[in-house]
Amino acid sequence: MRVVSLVPSITETLLEWGVDVVACTRFCEQPSLRHVGGTKDPDVAGIIALAPDLVVVDREENRRDDADALVAAGLTLHVTQVVDVEQVPDTLALLADAVAIVAPVATDGSEEPPLDLTAFVPIWRRPTMSINAHTYGSSVLAGIGVTNVLADHPDRYPTVELDDVARRRPDLVLLPSEPYPFGERHRDEYAQAIPGSRVVLLDGRDLFWWGVRTPAAMRRIRAALREASTPS
Repeated sequence: MRVVSLVPSITETLLEWGVDVVACTRFCEQPSLRHVGGTKDPDVAGIIALAPDLVVVDREENRRDDADALVAAGLTLHVTQVVDVEQVPDTLALLADAVAIVAPVATDGSEEPPLDLTAFVPIWRRPTMSINAHTYGSSVLAGIGVTNVLADHPDRYPTVELDDVARRRPDLVLLPSEPYPFGERHRDEYAQAIPGSRVVLLDGRDLFWWGVRTPAAMRRIRAALREASTPS
């Protein structure tokens, strides 16, 4: 089966399963594959020209107009949406069925005792944006015993002021490498803005990409946060 994937985490999963992915987006981090635009601006004509057996899209990652254009051209779509880590096994089972394979059974990534910590997770800078409880990233943290201090915010991706975050006194500030490319150069900025919190750099893919990486990603995040919260 020839598949086009417009979702970075799904591209990774399909390749791990040995599926014939004929094209993906430029954000999928697969330089050896043909790229058909981005997640929000796919090359619809290019995808149609490839005549794939299946195109995989996601309600969070991709636009409805592009999906509708692919359907109108006669292509078959498989649509996903994961906002909670508990949805991953069933969603992967449906994806495996769509590409006609038997998916390997993944081990659980949340078998260890909870960390009992609180955290703030910026996903963008200038303006500062974060996540609430109804997001996959927040559910990953909850699964390892880390409470998102903005879990109760009414917006899924709220714009916030760092002074307001500081008043919530998070144990940790988690700086993911995506969607905004946070790095070492931002550590002091957040340490000063939110005093008393430990700043931890994370691989954003582990926090936000669901799929075959989920169990190991949760173990990696747990280990990193445990180390960061252990007094030296």
